[in-house]
Amino acid sequence: MSALTAGDDVADFEPHRRVLQGLAYRMLGSWSEAEDMVQEAWLRWRDVDRAQVDAPRAYLSRTVTRLCLDHIKSARARREEYVGPWLPEPLPDAGLYGGLGEGALAHDLSVALMLALERLSAPERAAFLLHDVFDLPYSEVARTLGRNEAACRQLALRARDRVREARPRFAATEQDGLRIAEAFLQASREGDLGALRQLLADDAVLHSDGGGKKAATLRPVMGGDKVARFFAGIAGKPGGKLLGAAVVRLNGMPAVLGTEADGLPRSISLDIEDGRIVAVYMVRNPDKLRHVAALAPRQSAEPDAPLSP
Repeated sequence: MSALTAGDDVADFEPHRRVLQGLAYRMLGSWSEAEDMVQEAWLRWRDVDRAQVDAPRAYLSRTVTRLCLDHIKSARARREEYVGPWLPEPLPDAGLYGGLGEGALAHDLSVALMLALERLSAPERAAFLLHDVFDLPYSEVARTLGRNEAACRQLALRARDRVREARPRFAATEQDGLRIAEAFLQASREGDLGALRQLLADDAVLHSDGGGKKAATLRPVMGGDKVARFFAGIAGKPGGKLLGAAVVRLNGMPAVLGTEADGLPRSISLDIEDGRIVAVYMVRNPDKLRHVAALAPRQSAEPDAPLSP
């Protein structure tokens, strides 16, 4: 490959990289696997006859989607053997990986949406994402999935209805969300049961993902009072202490990102509606946090203060 040709390959590919990463992440729920899919698409792009490609974005989206569908098939057994609840890998800078469609769905990377996508069949997920989120016509969706357009419309319709049911209707503003996350962090530090109860909705749910590598609840903790007691109880134990923690945004949501006593990161993302926390998503599986480890504070202003688990 000549230097000129290599330069052309890069120039044609790079403008689409973030879109492709956003597509692969939504398909797989894993940032590390999404990067692998995009890298494989790049390797294939270098070898393709560019004269046969009318629309690079559509071609690359088709390539990445097919790679993801193949990967989902091969990863299905591993997912079935996963220990405890499965949560997507937390994603910082979610605003960089929005889709190209119109409306809020195109820019939503919340954990609730990612879990809704995970519950769809792989073809439903692909049809919905390609059409509704990445603004590709049904003709292109049909070409990608090897089905007719009518079938792809039905796949996307079913997915759309399920996704909309799962999304919060009255999500907090960014300012309010970060304020509530700061209050949650402080209440967790102090083990303040009363403050935690005030912050959590009556029907709040805690989802905890340790992947069998770190301690985590094997089932969701249901009810605001039980979730509050969970965090208040942990706060007084040595294992609940963090070296440092800060409020950040992950998947476009307010979150607490911290470093545990063993040096490994932990993320706690908060779903907030009507001023109260309705869902807490805690990831402790270190394999899912490698890409955010460098962002986790390693020292707190109050180094001996116990924090949430």
